[in-house]
This record gives sequence, structure tokens and C-alpha cells, in this order.
Amino acid sequence: MIANHEVGLAVPGDATGISLLSRNVIEQGLSWSWTPRRVANSIADRSTNVAVVRHEHRLAGFAIMKYAESEAHILLLAVHPDQRRKGVGLALLAWLEATARVAGIDLIRLEVRAGNAGAIAFYRQSGFREMHQRKRYYQGIEDALCMAKDLWLPS
Repeated sequence: MIANHEVGLAVPGDATGISLLSRNVIEQGLSWSWTPRRVANSIADRSTNVAVVRHEHRLAGFAIMKYAESEAHILLLAVHPDQRRKGVGLALLAWLEATARVAGIDLIRLEVRAGNAGAIAFYRQSGFREMHQRKRYYQGIEDALCMAKDLWLPS
């Protein structure tokens, strides 16, 4: 069942929950780099949006996107395992894209673990195209697939 999810900006008190979700679902097998302090710095950074979706007052998912002059970079996007396939990721991605368009952004980029078939399929279905692969991008351990979406092209 896909519900209507409200996306909002994270507050400083969300930093630990976001950081733990990142460690548990994104950074598995890697050193923990998105610590509560790093997430809190992103929340405070004026050139970064940290978006969250809550379900029954719990963090269901989050996304972190950094803005540059004409493009944006999704640094992280994660959905709690028990909230997957319920539209949380789609709601976060739609919110990020709408926000980027308002900011005049032309392109959104991201990296995804080359072995994460589920995430790659999600981004492909959302209009992202594969650009290239970066060998041992993740802490010298795992390759990344670089993907991008032009916001001004029809999907």
C-alpha cells in the first residue's frame, strides 16, 4: 500500500536518527562516515537540504542533497527497511526534484553502490541515467555507479 507521505526539512534533533539509518542501510560494510555531527552540519548548511519523512512519529526515510550553481548532488537517500515499497523514497525524490527546479537547478547527480540492484532500478525508474562507474569509490572497497537526471528534459 502506497500512502501519501509528507516530506519536511530535518531539524537538529533528527541528526542521530538519520545517521543511524545511514549506518544501518547505506554504509553497511564501510566505516561509519555519516556521523551525527556530519549530519547536523548538513542540516545547518545553507547549500544543503536534509529532507525527512516520518511514519507514526518515527523516521521512515531521509535524503541529503547539496546544491551548486546549476546542479545538485544527492549525497544520501535511505528508507527504513520496514517502510520500503510504500512510496517513501518516491516522495523524497519528488520533493528533492521540485525543490531543485525552484532553485533553477538543471541536473541532479548521485552515486550508488554498483552492487545495489534495487537502488539502481529505483533511480532508473525515476528517470536517472547511468553516466559512468567509479572504481573503489566507497572507501576503496566498492565501485559506484554515477547517475544523473536532467530536470528540464521530459521523463
